[in-house]
Amino acid sequence: MAVPWRSSAGWLVPGVAVLSFFRSAGAFYLPGVAPIEYDDGAAVGLKVNKLTSVKTQLPYDYYTLPFCKPSLIQVSAENLGEVLEGDRIENSPYEINMRVDVTCKVLCKQQLTTEMKQKFQSMIKDEYLVNWIVDNLPAATKYARPDREEQTYMNGFPVGVHRNGKYYLHNHVRINLKYHTNPERYSGYRIVGFEVEPLSMSQAVTETNGVLTASCQEGAAYPVFDLDAHEELLFTYDVVWMESDIRWASRFDNYFKMTRGQIHWFSILNSLMVMLFLSGMIALIILRTIHRDITKYNELASAEEAAEETGWKLVHGDVFRKPSHSKLLSVSVGSGVQIICMSVVTLILALLGILSPQHRGALLQSMMLLFTFMGFFAGYVSSRLYKTFNGADWKQTTLLTAFLYPGIFFTIFFVLNLFIWGQKSSGAVPFTTMFAMLCLWFGISVPLVFLGSYFGFRKANIELPVRTNQIPRQIPAQAWFMKPGFTILLAGVLPFGAVFTELFFILSSIWQHQFYYLFGFLALVLVILLVTCAEISMAMTYFQLTAEDYHWWWRSFLSCGSSGVYVFLYSIIYFSSRLHIDRLVSTMLYFGYMFIISVIFGLLTGSVGTLSSFAFVRAIYSSIKID
Repeated sequence: MAVPWRSSAGWLVPGVAVLSFFRSAGAFYLPGVAPIEYDDGAAVGLKVNKLTSVKTQLPYDYYTLPFCKPSLIQVSAENLGEVLEGDRIENSPYEINMRVDVTCKVLCKQQLTTEMKQKFQSMIKDEYLVNWIVDNLPAATKYARPDREEQTYMNGFPVGVHRNGKYYLHNHVRINLKYHTNPERYSGYRIVGFEVEPLSMSQAVTETNGVLTASCQEGAAYPVFDLDAHEELLFTYDVVWMESDIRWASRFDNYFKMTRGQIHWFSILNSLMVMLFLSGMIALIILRTIHRDITKYNELASAEEAAEETGWKLVHGDVFRKPSHSKLLSVSVGSGVQIICMSVVTLILALLGILSPQHRGALLQSMMLLFTFMGFFAGYVSSRLYKTFNGADWKQTTLLTAFLYPGIFFTIFFVLNLFIWGQKSSGAVPFTTMFAMLCLWFGISVPLVFLGSYFGFRKANIELPVRTNQIPRQIPAQAWFMKPGFTILLAGVLPFGAVFTELFFILSSIWQHQFYYLFGFLALVLVILLVTCAEISMAMTYFQLTAEDYHWWWRSFLSCGSSGVYVFLYSIIYFSSRLHIDRLVSTMLYFGYMFIISVIFGLLTGSVGTLSSFAFVRAIYSSIKID
């Protein structure tokens, strides 16, 4: 499974200040990992990683296909994020030495059986890519787009090509390696580039004293390697070394080259316009309530003015009435705060370069660990809110906070993992890793939720500015545009509109295995999202109270949380327009994880909406005198 957060796809950093920060931070983009200097002729290891496909989203071990194998396969140690992403890094039989060029070297020769042909054909048909690693650099294929002059890079290279009903295997590769040297600062050579040119050819091979030598001819005049037309398979490779001016700290820049920076700026501008519009609306509301409602509260007013301006004051005895399903609301807001804290800390670490894509699996692993440790804030916020409702069942509230939403996510993840395991994909998370995740959940997250809940319930109740009447006030008939369903769906459009452009690139990084590294854009979008959610929730709550409808608790949560519905609907559009998935398991995988992402997004935005509306309502009712 390509578990989400295979971050990839690069753009311009927002703002000169952030850009300069990234450039100055380049030297410590890999904290604690020093560059490796190679001497002339020193061995350079080429490692192989999983086979990936945008079409199936199911990664497979490299040696699932009958490629040439070393005498002893060694699996590199992997972190939690790499395991969840389906990475499986192993050694290979390729022999590469620093600054030693190689031409048409034979890797191995083997007989092509019918079963082997079927495996290769199946992988070629599903557009699988081979992923290699040299000195922590992923293999890249350089290609030119017909509509642009400049060249761009693609992760990995295709297993082969399917054309006119025939399958052509890439059985020869040209490995282009770039190195940089600076004798004044260090001795030896640093690898700063790794490109692969895959070729399909029918090599001429001779054997002398048990040693195979091959002649590799490429071009239109020479036949390509048609799987159906051959009974023997020969793998060969070239190694070409080139000196480069690229510094080691900048060697990932080629992977981040994109030409869509203007789209990001459009996204930011669009989001800022939405936020400014809402800010103006909130400013007008506050101006009106303070200067016309509050200051004139004790003055004589006409019936028209009272009806127009003081509707929200009439419900002061019910505005803080305990909502239905208050326990679920408290748990949802607490879980949303947990997600917000995780997101903020993750983005801070990413902006500092600690979670660069150069660290495979670091982003996903950090998010998992941070979500675990932020359980304290989930317990604290849910307990404080539940105590505001005068709730007494603190044990059940704490248990629900610790297990409800994490349990839903883990159940979906576990079921999907069973289907992936049934496909024999390397993306299936081992049960040992599953057990480690359970240990994080039960051993760290749950105790922290209880600890946060303990501190939350120990604190005094949040002081409310008005008392709640014993008898609920009757709510007058509401206009059609003030009905809950309409206002909730309408309000959810704005938070979604603030992020939908960036959401496209995030989905591309997850499901099309592109690099995404401009966390500066993402941090700015997150700030705009949080402000937008707070403002739209306060505005909708004010209009609702003005209409003398005091059931604002759940509506403030759902008004912003409904944006998660739009995220899921957008994922359906993205699936049908951008992806070509036709397998049942792959479809289940996509929609299962997009459902989790949509729920997470809904919890994040909903919790911001509820807490900001609560602060807003407390503020306006604290500013008036109630007889």
